[in-house]
Amino acid sequence: MLCVIGAGSWGTALALQAANSGQPVTLWEYNAEVAATLSSERQNSRYLPGIAFPDNLLVSNDLPDSISKCSEVLVVVPSSAFRSLLQQLQPLLTPQQGLAWASKGLDQKDGELLHQVAQHMFGDDFPMAALSGPSFALEVAQNRPTAISMASNNSDLASRITDRLHSDTFRIYTSNDMAGVCLGGAYKNVLAIASGIADGLELGLNARAALITRGLAEMQRLGLTLGGQSETFMGLAGLGDLVLTCTGDLSRNRRLGMALARGESLDEIQSSIGQVTEGVETARAIHKLASTYKTDLPIAEEVYKVLFENKSPREAASGLLSREPRQEF
Repeated sequence: MLCVIGAGSWGTALALQAANSGQPVTLWEYNAEVAATLSSERQNSRYLPGIAFPDNLLVSNDLPDSISKCSEVLVVVPSSAFRSLLQQLQPLLTPQQGLAWASKGLDQKDGELLHQVAQHMFGDDFPMAALSGPSFALEVAQNRPTAISMASNNSDLASRITDRLHSDTFRIYTSNDMAGVCLGGAYKNVLAIASGIADGLELGLNARAALITRGLAEMQRLGLTLGGQSETFMGLAGLGDLVLTCTGDLSRNRRLGMALARGESLDEIQSSIGQVTEGVETARAIHKLASTYKTDLPIAEEVYKVLFENKSPREAASGLLSREPRQEF
């Protein structure tokens, strides 16, 4: 049995994906009242209304019991809760179960990639897998075709997670580049905010294309510094997720950027969206990483200044456009 930890939109979508293959799945929700509502209504009416839970999808609020009954664990919580959730799992998980996650972001404590947080808690040899790629939760829940990437340090765990989730409409490509997959899933959210700002300022499609392309170069530059592989950033966890999140109307981070361009405050926007916008705290973490590693990340830096230093979106755009000419590669 697969246990999905986290009943937000993405966790629910992945639980549905696994359950639709006919196998039993447990979806764990930390809030007892919410868990009871999910169980009684047989749908996630807040995030994925109208999509019914199949009979083999069970909802639980009991973490030790859920872990004791499962053969694999898939963590799908906001990056801000990732470290604390792993602390709860540490005495419960066995190497035979392994640890997989589909959370996207950086650790807010010190800017670590999520696989580094997991390695510090469980050890480098503990079986782990990180899932990322272009995947809006709603489309996965609707069984629309989706392909993602999974990086793992253990081929058996990678095979088992693939078996749990694979279907005619959901495809997983595997690799061993955990650093690249984890960074790609985090960095693209910051670039999506930038893309939303550009769209909100009506800078045009040329500007959006340039931003995505130069943003990919930034992602790759930092990723190689952190130990990622160049090919990863040209794949689903890099370019694929970046294009989707920077152009899709379902992207919360892009919508946040558009609202910033309209002059709305960050607090107002986040309250209106009503879900986590990972790019905000990721921008803060990337700002620290850029300083630590002396890495030039101009787009991410301008997003940081808009979010945390009260720089206007238009000034940020002008700052990027007025940079000195340079070679592309």
